[in-house]
Formats: sequence, structure tokens, C-alpha cells
Amino acid sequence: MGFPGTWMTESESVVYRVVPKCACSTIGQILYYSDHGEFFDGDIHDAQSGLHKWGIESSQALIQANVAGHKSYSFTCVRNPYTRILSSFFDKICGIQRNGRRYRGNLVPMLVQKYGVDVGGDGGTQDFDQIKSFRRFLLFVRDTIRWRRPMDPDIHWSATSGHVSTFIVNGGHYDKIMWTEKFNDGMAEVLSNIQTPHKVDLASIPRFNESEGHGPKRAHPVEDYFDDLSMHLMYEIYKRDFRLFKYDFENPANKLPIGEIDLDEIHAKLGD
Repeated sequence: MGFPGTWMTESESVVYRVVPKCACSTIGQILYYSDHGEFFDGDIHDAQSGLHKWGIESSQALIQANVAGHKSYSFTCVRNPYTRILSSFFDKICGIQRNGRRYRGNLVPMLVQKYGVDVGGDGGTQDFDQIKSFRRFLLFVRDTIRWRRPMDPDIHWSATSGHVSTFIVNGGHYDKIMWTEKFNDGMAEVLSNIQTPHKVDLASIPRFNESEGHGPKRAHPVEDYFDDLSMHLMYEIYKRDFRLFKYDFENPANKLPIGEIDLDEIHAKLGD
């Protein structure tokens, strides 16, 4: 299986396991900059050079050898399940993508027809009941994850722990798991543990939110989207994420972690 979703700088200063919707665009650009002294011109996910990626065949042997031998500092980044699933909804379901089309072609029309999800019309510009529509989307997410129907779960809403675990199961070891909500602290710790060809000044790094502007703005506080049933579904789907990454299931309004991540626990529980 190898190391899907794994990126590595060309200098092999650091290895990063990408988790969708967890600051991956900004992290990728920081890694690119740390090698080249400039940012990639475009969405870093589109870069086919300047950064080793498991999805690039010529990079696989280099990543495999590095990770198997734990030659470089390795890290990943996680996010509160409540804000991550909302971000996926507004970006991937309600938003028009970079190619000018809906995400995954017939996915949104199917959600409209089978689940009654409203996305603001064909162009995504009309007003709609965001809370009602999101809760119906959440039922669809549960169906994809629990029963793999009407489709397999998408990487943008499959559990963070699932992404994180493939790296461990296939022989990798994390030196750091950082929180999106404490990005500067986490990224500063990563950078302090590695030697890069170009120095990175975190204070001057822009945030590369490639999904911003794809969809409508969230009109309500996070907690308004989650009633008792929605919270029950969230726990059913993301229980391991809440527990392992120390997020507050009881209070959707609290996006910050409520404990420290235990790397030994994560390697033990996700390495089976």
C-alpha cells in the first residue's frame, strides 16, 4: 500500500502526511518554500515538481526508503471534527470548484435528489437554509462511512484518524501531530526540529486557503449546525478523532483541544 497522501521536501528535511481540510495547502507551501525560497505559483496540490509526493511515481521509492528508515522528522496536522465537516460541506458540496464545475460531477445532484440537500441553486448564489441542508448532508456522510453507500467516503470527510493511521500501519512513525487550531505553535515546533535550505519566517507566511471563496460563507456559529441528532451522528462517525486528538465532543462551540495528544497512544491504537 505504501504511503498515500505523504509529501516530502526534495532536500528530505521533513516528511508530512497530508490530511484534507487540515491546513494542508499552507503546510505544503511552507515545505516548498523551505527548499526553494519561494512559494509554488498555484495550488500546491497541483505541483508535480519541487516537492516529493506519493502520487508522483518517481517520488515513491525515495519516500518509501526515507519513511521506512525514519530518516527525517515526520509530522501531520489534525482539526476539530465539527469545523472540518462544516468546511467540507461549504467547500465541496455548496461550492463551485477551481475547474468551474461542481465537485465530483454528479455528486451534488444526487445529494439534492436523494437527501434533499440544498446548495443555493446551480451557481450556489441563492439563499438557502444552511442548517437544514448541512444536517441532511451529515446523514449522507454517515451512510458513506458506515455502509459505503451510495458511494465510498470521500477523503474530505473520511475520519482524520483513518488518514493518520495509514502512515503508521505501513511502517511510518510520527514525531509530531499538530492542531490546525494552534497552527503557529505546532509549525514552529516542526521547523525548530529540522534543517531547511531556506529559513522560514512563520510570522510573514500567508495562509493558503485554496477552498476559500468556493462556496457560501457560513452564516451561523458552529454550534448552531449541530442539534442532539447531529451530535449523535458526529460521535458515531468521528468518535476516534475526538478521543485521540483531544477535541471536545460535548461542546461544538469549543474548537480548541482539551488535552495533550499522546503519540504513544496514537501509534498503539492506529497501528493495528
